[in-house]
Amino acid sequence: MDIYTLLREFADSWMLLFLFVFFLAVVVWAFRPGSSKVYKDTASIPFRHEDKPAPEMGKAKEARS
Repeated sequence: MDIYTLLREFADSWMLLFLFVFFLAVVVWAFRPGSSKVYKDTASIPFRHEDKPAPEMGKAKEARS
């Protein structure tokens, strides 16, 4: 049995199963209870500076002067 056939059989069986289980784990992790607070906080970042945009990283000192 050559290496290509061996790797092909592995990819068709165990790797497919591993990637499916990994996909399910990522989905469960993303929709786990308690994660909605983190996602809502992250989604509200653009709306935190109502008066003016946040200063850019390099221009923060110039804005204060």
